[in-house]
Amino acid sequence: VVPPFVALAARPNPGFWEYVKVNSGDLTVEEITATEYLKLKESVFDESWAKDESALEIDFGAIDFTTPRLSLSSSVGNGADYISKFISSKLGGSQSSRLEPLLNYLLHLNHHGENLMINDDLNTVAKLQKSLMLASIVVSTYPKHTPYETFAPRLKEMGFEKGWGDTSERVKETMLMLSQVLEAPDSVKLELLFSRLPTVFNIVIFSVHGYFGQQDVLGLPDTGGQVVYILDQVRALEEELLIRINQQGLGFKPQILVVTRLIPEARGTKCDQELEAIEGTKHSHILRVPFVTDKGILRQWVSRFDIYPYLERFTQHATTKILQRFDCKPDLIIGNYTDGNLVASLMATKLGVTQGTIAHALEKTKYEDSDAKWKELDPKYHFSCQFTADLIAMNATDFIITSTYQEIAGSKERPGQYESHTAFTMPGLCRVVSGIDVFDPKFNIAAPGADQSVYFPYTETQKRFTKFHPSIKELLYNEKDNDEHMGYLADREKPIIFSMARLDTVKNITGLVEWYGKDKRLREMANLVVVAGFFDMSKSNDREEKAEIKKMHDLIEKYKLKGKFRWIAAQTDRYRNSELYRCVADTKGVFVQPALYEAFGLTVIEAMNCGLPIFATNQGGPAEIIVDGVSGFHIDPNNGDESVTKIVDFFSRCRTDSLYWDSISKAGLKRIYECYTWKIYAEKLLKMGSLYGFWRQVNEDQKKAKQRYIEMFYNLQFKQLTKKVTIPEDKPMPMRLASLRNLLPKKPTSLGGGSKQKEVAEAEKTKQKSTKDGQEQNEVKVGEGEVKKGLLAAEESERMKKVAETSGETQRLEKMKIAYGKQVQNQGGSSARNLFWSVVVCLYIFYILKQRFFGTNSGQED
Repeated sequence: VVPPFVALAARPNPGFWEYVKVNSGDLTVEEITATEYLKLKESVFDESWAKDESALEIDFGAIDFTTPRLSLSSSVGNGADYISKFISSKLGGSQSSRLEPLLNYLLHLNHHGENLMINDDLNTVAKLQKSLMLASIVVSTYPKHTPYETFAPRLKEMGFEKGWGDTSERVKETMLMLSQVLEAPDSVKLELLFSRLPTVFNIVIFSVHGYFGQQDVLGLPDTGGQVVYILDQVRALEEELLIRINQQGLGFKPQILVVTRLIPEARGTKCDQELEAIEGTKHSHILRVPFVTDKGILRQWVSRFDIYPYLERFTQHATTKILQRFDCKPDLIIGNYTDGNLVASLMATKLGVTQGTIAHALEKTKYEDSDAKWKELDPKYHFSCQFTADLIAMNATDFIITSTYQEIAGSKERPGQYESHTAFTMPGLCRVVSGIDVFDPKFNIAAPGADQSVYFPYTETQKRFTKFHPSIKELLYNEKDNDEHMGYLADREKPIIFSMARLDTVKNITGLVEWYGKDKRLREMANLVVVAGFFDMSKSNDREEKAEIKKMHDLIEKYKLKGKFRWIAAQTDRYRNSELYRCVADTKGVFVQPALYEAFGLTVIEAMNCGLPIFATNQGGPAEIIVDGVSGFHIDPNNGDESVTKIVDFFSRCRTDSLYWDSISKAGLKRIYECYTWKIYAEKLLKMGSLYGFWRQVNEDQKKAKQRYIEMFYNLQFKQLTKKVTIPEDKPMPMRLASLRNLLPKKPTSLGGGSKQKEVAEAEKTKQKSTKDGQEQNEVKVGEGEVKKGLLAAEESERMKKVAETSGETQRLEKMKIAYGKQVQNQGGSSARNLFWSVVVCLYIFYILKQRFFGTNSGQED
């Protein structure tokens, strides 16, 4: 409102925006541009900026002038399908020159310099078509299961290289697909062809912030579900790559690197380890690269809001290590979150590699008017850097992966996360009149799944994790309150209404408890169990969570829920959580997800995989996951009475129709298997990698023009903003717990696939047994060996602190190590003297640990 005018942004359909200005005096309405609308908005926050004729305007639409666009709201998110149709139309026609881009693409397919599919002998479309015809005749003479190697020499004489298939049948099919595309291109044939081309072998996945690891990381700062998502993603991608490479008749081994930050002060995790094999895979690893400043390696954790000054140098160092590891360029680079997406963009641009990005959650939509109020939020969140980085990555990437349609374009009532970047303003910094267009064909929906070795139906009794049953029984039904649960269920025969989420306002867990408390029918029909947060407000550092904890206690008291309601503290063991879902299914219960808004709804997927009927919010991703009334039920989080009635009606019908619960359960599983598995996800992602790799070539001129604009924006705007982010002082410590991790027994991973856990456990048993035997033979030698391991670990940690001045304690420790080393070398010395030095060094190590973690200044140092 800028008297006498009222400016309105109207949204008749998802993705479409119109701007008008209404004169409050005579009620005249005038259509205005996005620029004019933003200027009126700016005048509310910064009038001088709004009037500045030289204010910086960002307009990506002006430079992106040849890329085709979708036209229907319903088509948003189907970018790969649209691109295949567009490419087919470009390749069609009577002139063979139209097919030259495809021919050139095939000629450049290679692995470590070795040609694939065709060689330079087939350098024209006519030659390729003729040779395909002759080769098909040759291949047809062999039985369909004949290995490719049998007839490979004959095909090579015709100009063909390996990659067509592993058997004569598959080779013939692939050749027929290419022949049909060359003769009369259509999108279906083109997509089938690209799904078979050997284009992707080496993948880099960036997830920079937080503590990325396979154990002991969940719950640490900036570390949550994205770790599980990416590890499951990697396993699915490697499995699909192995299948494809085998079917292509190639003996190559795929490689996937998850590149993250190496954190020397790792808090007992493996985040200070450069290379770590990913459990459940054969060829995938976590590669950690440290943040480096002008003073050397940064040792401590850095918030995701403060990460921007380190990213350019991180990209340079990561690129060097990746090229060394692969011994070639990667075929596909995928970014995650703002920081990972920016790093992926920088690296992909430098190497000329196909890139995909996954935002997961865009911060701009989480805070009201966070763009216009960026100045007051910037000291804490650095949104100026973040929103700029998001714009750069969105526009630089070849394709964008989202989990739902609503993530892109929202619903009729609510704009999508990406849609909110269409036009916005940061007064005093820049005015974005065209940021990202949701009708751009780079947007694709590829929903993740749940690990089906963990989350499987309750009916598969042979696979169930029965070892958790005693602890789950205690968790659900023990009547004594403790730190893990409170409240009790008096009637254990009732079905359970179950929910699991963070304890915050948006997740609306207290809303569900209030619905239950208010409705007598529901309380009589079922028990309520929720897994969420803490019980004790003093344990939480989050103001919103504290308010929800208080509200929960008030609701329990207000509605007298004792005997009907169980509150369980947050759980992080996904193996036990999966069995908890199944135990709830055993009671013929349901899972309720009542969030005010949910971007995707991973718990919905998990619960459906376990066979639970679902009642989930109609605001966000779950509305797409569930077909209402068929594979579950939509509920309105803003209408508790209506939502409760739906749940009551379900339980009422289950009482009269013994098959109804099973029918909804089975329909939910059918929906999962058709749309929400990691295999489907991996197939879609690899198709995008291949198809958009070709699109880069077809759209090369436009790509270069836009990239120049992005580079200017990056260098003149983003790099200047990062200089305003404070780089923390690194306080060196004499010895860290992470440095002494080798003194402690390793634990098997809790986030990895189950395939290696037994091996790890067996190795630990063997190690413990051999250690015990060694102790019986010579306790003194074992003691010395353990101390030596600790000293070597400490020495390695100290070597990493190149910029830190050696403290007095460290110097004393070095002297002790020298003395200890001399004692070991002096073979003629007495065993009593060796034992003495072992004890002294052990006592000193424990002294340092005590000072570090229990001393008066330890909290301040942290």
